[in-house]
Amino acid sequence: MTHVAEKTERAGAVPGQPDMWAFVLFETLIFTAYFGFYLFYRGRNAQLFLHSQAQLDLRIGVFNTLVLLLSSWSVARCVQSSRVGAYRAALRDVFLTAGFAAVFLFFKVFEWARLVRMGNGLDSNDFFTYYFFLTGIHFVHLLIGFVVLGVVAYQLWSPARRSQELVETCATYWHTVDYLWVLIFALLYVVR
Repeated sequence: MTHVAEKTERAGAVPGQPDMWAFVLFETLIFTAYFGFYLFYRGRNAQLFLHSQAQLDLRIGVFNTLVLLLSSWSVARCVQSSRVGAYRAALRDVFLTAGFAAVFLFFKVFEWARLVRMGNGLDSNDFFTYYFFLTGIHFVHLLIGFVVLGVVAYQLWSPARRSQELVETCATYWHTVDYLWVLIFALLYVVR
């Protein structure tokens, strides 16, 4: 009877640790401020922003967005597999998530190099200052995400270390990084 009550209580609980949700809220507020500044400066010089934005390769932005959405899917599968005790499948999904992240990082570096070769850098104009700043901060968050995925893999590797709460906390971080990219993509690549 107690096991059923625990399972029912867990089903209604927010996944992961509360500290991670505080971090998610904090990051969302910080990025909202960055986006607000971006929109403020964009409003002051719309032509410059439109001209600069046209130099981005929308295909790379769309591809990277799809890759990160797939990484969210694979980390969600990891959580689900871990919940039902399918640890080998969960571990496979952690490595799949890391693979998607590596593809994203490769194309982001490729895109940065392309823009720099075109003469666009962090100090070229307000648009590119925000572009490199926002995508750079996201890049750092994604690198931290590799550490987070390593923690998940470490947890899943050994029965003595497995913690569903930690797997869910790490997945929450990963989803936050993906969510922030979707907002960055919309702001920098799509909104005209």
